[in-house]
Amino acid sequence: MSKKDKEKKAPEAESENVTPETEPAEEKVRPEEASADETPTQESTGETELEAARKAQAAEHDQYLRLAAEYDNFRKRSRKEKEALYTDVKAETVAKFLPVYDNLERALANETADEAYKKGVELIMTEFRKIMTGLGVEEFGTAGDAFDPNAHNAVMHVENEELGENVIAQVFQKGFRIGEKVIRHAVVQVAN
Repeated sequence: MSKKDKEKKAPEAESENVTPETEPAEEKVRPEEASADETPTQESTGETELEAARKAQAAEHDQYLRLAAEYDNFRKRSRKEKEALYTDVKAETVAKFLPVYDNLERALANETADEAYKKGVELIMTEFRKIMTGLGVEEFGTAGDAFDPNAHNAVMHVENEELGENVIAQVFQKGFRIGEKVIRHAVVQVAN
């Protein structure tokens, strides 16, 4: 064989040798193709994990906001209940002293010859009214006021042309209230 023939055969042998080596290489998955196939799966998995984490964070944030709102409502409700309880207790206490007020008022209405006695009762009544005012207690129910069934207790009815309709003609017992809460209804006579 000549050199030329050997050279011709060498490339043929090389091509024969190359072919078996390239075929198994084609059967193997190329690293570029493998990473291209796996990348969308990893990205989609990463995106779903991110979405799940965002949803969990949103749920936790929502739960936190609800809890904060519940606490705020509880705090407001507790404050209102405390204020209402304070007003109720104060009203009950004042109601127990109202018979004393009524007796002092009757004592002032009676004529007496003893000026010192009358002056002493007036001083006691003045001090009692000052204390009641300090507690936020208001008197109501005077002759000439409009009749209010929520605040007045009508025990009598009289026909009087001088007074308008549903006007208080006479007060038998004064009423008391703290703010909007009525402690005792005024006992009155209503005209027309």
